[in-house]
Amino acid sequence: MQQASAQAAPRHVLTEDALPEHAPGYRNMRHLIELRWIAVLGQITTIATVTLGFGVQLPLPAMLQVLACLIAFNLFSHLRWQEDRKVTNRQIFLALLMDVATLTAQLYLSGGMSNPFVFLYLLQVILSAVLLAPKTTWLIVGIVAMCLSGLAVFAQPLAVPLDYARGMGSLYVQGILISVTLNAILLAVFITRISRNLRAGDAQLAALRQRAAEEEHIIRMGLLASGAAHELGTPLSTLAVILGDWRRMPEFSRNPELLAEIGEMQTQLMRCKSIVSGILMSAGEARGEASARTSINFFLDKLVAEWRASRNIDTFEYENRIERDVAVVSDSTFKQMIWNVLDNALEASPHWVGLVATEKDGTLTLEVTDRGPGFAPAMLANFGTPYQSTKGRPGGGLGLFLVVNVARTLGGTVDARNPPEGGAAVRVQLPLSAIAFEIGEDDVG
Repeated sequence: MQQASAQAAPRHVLTEDALPEHAPGYRNMRHLIELRWIAVLGQITTIATVTLGFGVQLPLPAMLQVLACLIAFNLFSHLRWQEDRKVTNRQIFLALLMDVATLTAQLYLSGGMSNPFVFLYLLQVILSAVLLAPKTTWLIVGIVAMCLSGLAVFAQPLAVPLDYARGMGSLYVQGILISVTLNAILLAVFITRISRNLRAGDAQLAALRQRAAEEEHIIRMGLLASGAAHELGTPLSTLAVILGDWRRMPEFSRNPELLAEIGEMQTQLMRCKSIVSGILMSAGEARGEASARTSINFFLDKLVAEWRASRNIDTFEYENRIERDVAVVSDSTFKQMIWNVLDNALEASPHWVGLVATEKDGTLTLEVTDRGPGFAPAMLANFGTPYQSTKGRPGGGLGLFLVVNVARTLGGTVDARNPPEGGAAVRVQLPLSAIAFEIGEDDVG
């Protein structure tokens, strides 16, 4: 294998869902843009109906200019929020302020307080109460109150008879009915959508808090493991010296059975020392180690060979179906993760374990199967959480928990199922880019 100074690192792509504090705001801004298009359509319909159907004279040039400004603003908003999805409270406030301003301008030109559509101010106030922080919500309320006062003082009333006594035959009553109904429908539709966005944002934040708690748990376990590895180093070295002395003692060297047992003890001791070294390497405490460049096929084949040689298993079926060999960095953490999955399968099914490796579109898939009793429904429902185990011993159930979190750190996923034919299957999917070898300036050969 070739030595290199460069080391692969996981690549994390930030998506909208990865930013829960911004994603709900972005979706809410999209809803405001949709609502504004509805307002544009409604204004066009209302102006056409009032002027053509009822013969009411309106200042059409001025109203159409306001409508053009609203359309231009909405087109700008649509293009603006396609490029940047980080929406703040201030930006939503400005968008609602624009809606209040255009509504005020149209009402001023079409009757002021005598216009039945003055009730649309309630839509703006309720939306601000749902979308904005308390301070900016009260600011919208104050602005709406000033707009209403200004309309009452300066706007000219509509030249429409306020004949309430006619009931549904009154044009003013019909306008109020349309305005209130429209308010109710828009509020029901958009408040439902906005509430769904807010609940989704809360769920994402809860998931992030849970992940932070799990990672803190892993850190504590890592510190304990690192400390234990340091403490075990001295007694393991002492045992190695003692076993070496025993091999040379006449009492043991002349007894083949005892000599074979000492050899087995030395083998297991070397395995223990290798585990301790792996823990320290994962903790970043290995000295004089460089990242080893290898290929994914060689890495997996060697990983499987080492695991098979150090475990007592009747049948182990390994299929490497990866056709496109890719240069990767030999990652001890990834290796230990796969060993954990294999060890769990071996404990459930001591006589048979299977491993199939495939690659498609840059994603490595490793599926480990066994012929054991399978996962209990409760374990499948809580797969990947700590202390979910059927072994009945304190502290059990951490193996798959660590596997899930290591895979997640590398940008991958882990899922489990019980196949129809029996047993259990655990599938690890990982982007090859997470462990891919990247050529650096200092690479040799």
